[in-house]
Amino acid sequence: MSARASLVAGAAALALATSACSARPATDAAAEAAAPTATISTIDVAALTDLVARDKVVLVDVRTPGEFAEGHIAGAVNLPLQGFDPGSVPHEAGKQTILYCRSGRRSEAGAEKMVAAGEAATHLGGGITAWQEAGEPVTSGG
Repeated sequence: MSARASLVAGAAALALATSACSARPATDAAAEAAAPTATISTIDVAALTDLVARDKVVLVDVRTPGEFAEGHIAGAVNLPLQGFDPGSVPHEAGKQTILYCRSGRRSEAGAEKMVAAGEAATHLGGGITAWQEAGEPVTSGG
């Protein structure tokens, strides 16, 4: 074998060896493809106030029924985090669905459940506490 042929054969072997080492296993690629692409967004009180004023929002309160009865944002539906089913979250064409709770923790947990189910989710940062601190109204009753 000539020196040139040996050099070409060696380069080819090296190229094959390095490409095999850097190739990702098929299981990694499949896991990446199956990973949820939905994300969680946080909305602030000012942006939510705008959506409410324009009737462009579906509000989901994930607090307990007792908390909901004490005071909630007008028009909200109550889907408590305990037993929360992303499939039961209402959606309306042309409206953004927003989850909220007292402080934002439970609504973020509900949003995480929605993302795990493949749905994008938005929750109110600071919850109804931030809403009330901004002087926005709440209504009571069921």
